[in-house]
Amino acid sequence: MDNRIIRTNGISMNVMVAGNPQGKPVILLHGFPEFWYGWRNQIQPLVDAGYYVWIPDQRGYNLTDKPPDLSDYRMDELVLDIVGLLRATGHEKVNIVGHDWGAMVAWWLALRHPEYIEKLVIMNVPHPQVFEKFIRGDVRQIAKSMYAVFFQLPFLPENLFSVVGSRIMLRFLKFNSKKGSFTDADLTEYKQAWAHKGALTAMLNWYRAYVRQSPAPPTDWQIKPPTLMLWGKHDLYLSHRMAQPSIDLCADGRLELLDATHWVQHDKADEVNRLLLEFLG
Repeated sequence: MDNRIIRTNGISMNVMVAGNPQGKPVILLHGFPEFWYGWRNQIQPLVDAGYYVWIPDQRGYNLTDKPPDLSDYRMDELVLDIVGLLRATGHEKVNIVGHDWGAMVAWWLALRHPEYIEKLVIMNVPHPQVFEKFIRGDVRQIAKSMYAVFFQLPFLPENLFSVVGSRIMLRFLKFNSKKGSFTDADLTEYKQAWAHKGALTAMLNWYRAYVRQSPAPPTDWQIKPPTLMLWGKHDLYLSHRMAQPSIDLCADGRLELLDATHWVQHDKADEVNRLLLEFLG
């Protein structure tokens, strides 16, 4: 696996690259509070299957640049980061796989630039239109999302983190995951990534910018590329009741509900890999 720095959309992005450059490209997009390492269980199976795998640290995370302004984390900027990245693969179309915020970027990439996507895989994040409907009118989902309301506060989340160290973030990972999904060695890797200067504020700015500087609606909410959605039914943060309405907005969509938490690719790595390879193949 090679470590590269790719210039895209005005930033330097840290990217891990593995596999055959002549193979079909797959870009794996992590969410909060992970980084490229969050796909550690998926990389080798994809490489073994002949894919050309690109795994970035997204804007603000780990070794990728961390611009200072809130507007730097608007969804359209995050999407343009990936447009530049996929062009750097040297292929006209790529397969996109996203989890959590990475899945939200993947949804918006499919809405803004469907011509770049061969196939789309979404893990545990609803279609943006479905999420907006639920977050405005569904009491249960509003309750699940209260942690994100706390993230909107200026300075306080960062100050709390400085007092308790990385414990609160580690709890965020372990509290809603299957036993053994995150080992002590894994958690050490995450702590090192979070310790980079400006990383925590940058990561939280994804939440803040989406609320305060929401992306303009597309002309058409339907998702054109073939789409597979994998959803852990025991997600404490996002209700699986949003999954089917999301697939209903896909021209060619398939939903698989798994006996997993929000961290579906960790909890059920073998099953996720099987479904992933079956769909991309």
